Amino acid sequence: MKQSLEAPVLTRRTLLGAGLTLGAFAACPALAELRIEITGVGANQLPIAIRPFQGTSGAPADIAKIIGDDLLRSGAFRLVEVGGENPQENLTAPEGLADAAQKGASIYVIGSVTPLGGKRWDVRCIVYDTVTGQAVDSVGYTPSEEHIRMAAHRCADRVYTRLTGEGPMFASQLAYVAQLGARRYELIVSDSDGEMPQKALVSNEPIISPVWSPDGRKLAYVSFENKKPIVYLHDLARGVRTPVAAFKGNNSAPAFSPDGTKLAVALSRDGLTQIYLINSDGTGLRRFTRSYGIDTEPTFTRDGQWIYFTSDRGGTPQIYRQRVAGGGAERVTFGSNYAISPAVNHDGTKLAYISRIESKFRVAVMDLATGQDLLVTTTERDESPSFAPNGRFLVYATEENGRGVLGTCSADARLSTRLTGEGNIREPAWGPILQDAAVNQQ
Repeated sequence: MKQSLEAPVLTRRTLLGAGLTLGAFAACPALAELRIEITGVGANQLPIAIRPFQGTSGAPADIAKIIGDDLLRSGAFRLVEVGGENPQENLTAPEGLADAAQKGASIYVIGSVTPLGGKRWDVRCIVYDTVTGQAVDSVGYTPSEEHIRMAAHRCADRVYTRLTGEGPMFASQLAYVAQLGARRYELIVSDSDGEMPQKALVSNEPIISPVWSPDGRKLAYVSFENKKPIVYLHDLARGVRTPVAAFKGNNSAPAFSPDGTKLAVALSRDGLTQIYLINSDGTGLRRFTRSYGIDTEPTFTRDGQWIYFTSDRGGTPQIYRQRVAGGGAERVTFGSNYAISPAVNHDGTKLAYISRIESKFRVAVMDLATGQDLLVTTTERDESPSFAPNGRFLVYATEENGRGVLGTCSADARLSTRLTGEGNIREPAWGPILQDAAVNQQ
């Protein structure tokens, strides 16, 4: 019974070879950008026209295309074609506005991208209502060349939040593990659309359970390079990492506290796997759960008051929660006889987890106020759900034709996409909205 709790996890955690490489970030020729296929559509899509920005032909990225692709993936928008770049268009009184309206667009987005020197760029984005002819939003950024795509994602977030009322999600990153061959594992960090993949770590041993720090600057993860699972904290910009939990037995399943000062980890140092709290520098270890079962996969709520986790203390794996300040554990899931891998959205209203139904592992989302569950995927071997920063979408791992791929889906099950690349792709984690000084807002 204890083995059954960890079996879905251990199937991808087999020890293989030895070897390790890491750096601040490395180019990623072995793993192409993730390819995105949209397999569903959103309801009440808003028709939007996005003209190629002035200066696009000389810029390192097509800002309008990035914005359009982001909005299309959200399922909330339908793109209306309005032709190519028009360097002569007046951004304050655009003549293309009438054409966009005639073609059925409710929103018209234009802008410019201009070199500033010193490998910096000025990116301007203006959003017009085609009915009133008035600008409803405008924003400018001065990113470095390497961050110009992130400026485009921020523009997309401005459009998305302004027109849907939802929080931002595009100016963020994904972390995931790609297995290439029998003895090569790569911890990859990419933009939220799968573009710009960079290797944070390469190893001949499995890498599992990456999780983002609240500021998006660090990852915690588990590496088997020393022939046992050890939890590491990895500063991505500096390429420096330190072991945080390397106790006897298994060290696994890290989760950051909302302020980033602590980690919850699952340790077997005292026998059965239980959850402990530890400072992010590896000091101050204290035991958090006490049961005669296996307690693992902790995750904090955003307000820091609760930790949700997986436990088989009742006989079968289920999701429980316990106050960080102390007290007993409460069972949360009742609609499934097998529930693992909890993830809580930003405002603490929804719980995503993996539910086993008739030997099929699928992502379910629970409304924590009502206890109602909704299956949001149609695949059968799902793992590791992780919410987008606004809680509107999830990324998860699954299998397609016997190969690991990533999927995203909306929390209401109306839209899904598939992200495929080279090798077997597992262990996704969706990071927070980035607040980078290299992308200055004007």
